[in-house]
Amino acid sequence: MSRGFRANASGSVVAWALLAATTLAGTGSASAYTVYVTNEKGNSVSVIDSETMAVTGTWKVGRRPRGVTTSKDGKELFVCASDDDRIDVLDTSTGKVVRSLRSGPDPEQFILGPEGNLLYVANEDDSQVTVIDVEKNKVMAEVPVGVEPEGMGLSPDGKVLVNTSETTNMAHFIDTTTFQVIDNVLVDARPRFAEFTADGKFLWVSAEVGGTVSVIDVAARRVVKKITFKIPSVNDEAIQPVGIRITKDGTKAFVALGPANRIAVVDAKTYAVEKYLPVGQRVWQLAFTPDQKLLFSTNGSSNDISVVDVAAEKVVKSIPVGLLPWGVAVSPN
Repeated sequence: MSRGFRANASGSVVAWALLAATTLAGTGSASAYTVYVTNEKGNSVSVIDSETMAVTGTWKVGRRPRGVTTSKDGKELFVCASDDDRIDVLDTSTGKVVRSLRSGPDPEQFILGPEGNLLYVANEDDSQVTVIDVEKNKVMAEVPVGVEPEGMGLSPDGKVLVNTSETTNMAHFIDTTTFQVIDNVLVDARPRFAEFTADGKFLWVSAEVGGTVSVIDVAARRVVKKITFKIPSVNDEAIQPVGIRITKDGTKAFVALGPANRIAVVDAKTYAVEKYLPVGQRVWQLAFTPDQKLLFSTNGSSNDISVVDVAAEKVVKSIPVGLLPWGVAVSPN
């Protein structure tokens, strides 16, 4: 049930149920997916059915879980247990931790390579990116980058990895064949997330303190646009861009704006901000369902996630989860 609902009579229950069914049917979601949310203070993962929009389980993991992603077949879930300096690997059929990977110190975010065997991990406390063979649990490379690395983006062809360093204020371009930094692009203060467009031509980088999103021409390795945000009755200091997701057709981008408690909807061609969607408190990370009909946001301070109907550009549901939800991933099938 949605927060704040109270039933005083059976007729009220029926009316609410019909309204909820109509709303969820309006999302046009033909497939059910599993949504995984890391709860940073709860040391757990909340498991959600995207069709019923209900929590179906809570799985225990290591301390301070943040980054989360699935294997290519969806059978395993990878979770950054940041305070335990490891990556927990869970069997998604049982919710049990079956093994742990050598992540390097304080893993925060990561991204899985296109073949599914290499995991690229940002080690926040050690100013490096660790490359792990997930099958062999072997460290393949340690790549020095800027101070406090966090955001991890990978080009669609898997050839270029980008890490953002929060204190150095740079996007570091890394060749995935040589594991060498090949370029650095200066962005605004405290970059937190990096997202390539589906055609690989542009990279979007959010700057939490700078309050902007930098759009980088990947071939030229230069910033071609800085997107800014203005929300009536919200102080500029509260507008802190973090998570970014761009639709596959390259028409829309969604940007989480932290303590502004909004997701910005941006025209990805003109870079115009079209609207702001009110969500929970301190919205952090975002994830699409594979069909891109739904978008999920983690709202750290209100301990819930918001569900956005992508086509309608409307929030359709709030789902309570654990303490301080941080990362979110959706099953591939």
